[in-house]
Amino acid sequence: MLGGEEPKLQWRIARVVTSTPETEFAQTIGLDVSGWSGHLAGQHVDLKLTADDGYSAQRSYSLSRPPAGERIELTVQRLDDGEVSPYLTAVRPGEEIELRGPIGGWFVWRPAEEGRILLVAGGSGIVPLMAILRQRVSSGSAEFRLVYSVRSPADVYYAEELRRMEREGDWLQVTVVYTRVAASQTARPPGRVRSGDLAVPGWTADDVLRVYICGPTGFVESVTTELLGQGHSAATIRTERFGPSG
Repeated sequence: MLGGEEPKLQWRIARVVTSTPETEFAQTIGLDVSGWSGHLAGQHVDLKLTADDGYSAQRSYSLSRPPAGERIELTVQRLDDGEVSPYLTAVRPGEEIELRGPIGGWFVWRPAEEGRILLVAGGSGIVPLMAILRQRVSSGSAEFRLVYSVRSPADVYYAEELRRMEREGDWLQVTVVYTRVAASQTARPPGRVRSGDLAVPGWTADDVLRVYICGPTGFVESVTTELLGQGHSAATIRTERFGPSG
């Protein structure tokens, strides 16, 4: 709100309508949120779980789809020692969850923005970037390159959808970098993202309107350093990172 404080976000009750496996350790959850007024691709929500004794735990999760009425979607990776993710990955349709949002105005993409955009994801950091790509399918004219770092082929989120996006349009190039076990048809040996993985044939650093990087803190810092070394301006790089809670 111009000239004053941002309005305080209210906690709302969201009802689970779908819950489907994304990988062995991740679940995509569809939620209906009464009164949801929409969001931007790249934003996130806070979720709160409250136990019978009153103890509560909150976590932030990125939205994996652009706005669609009162329906939102999250993809949650299960952490065996987590307080919230084991519950969320086991929810069933009809259950209710408290949430507030949307949150964030920096790590977002708007369809009116044209040009060449580089997305770099580490593991579950693909989630907000997938919302951006899905938004581009329905509107916009920007060109995208996605570099997606995962441990193994079994850890790729949205695998078939990404292949379809790349196959059906010339606006997207996808490079999957495997760090532990590579796919059988991949010539690149497993390893962390390197400078060469981030170079886009036919693109220069000056061509790139913006870079979005999302993943664990160490991954984000390493990729950012590599891109700055390639001549990308710090002003064009937007980052979102995650790490252990508490």
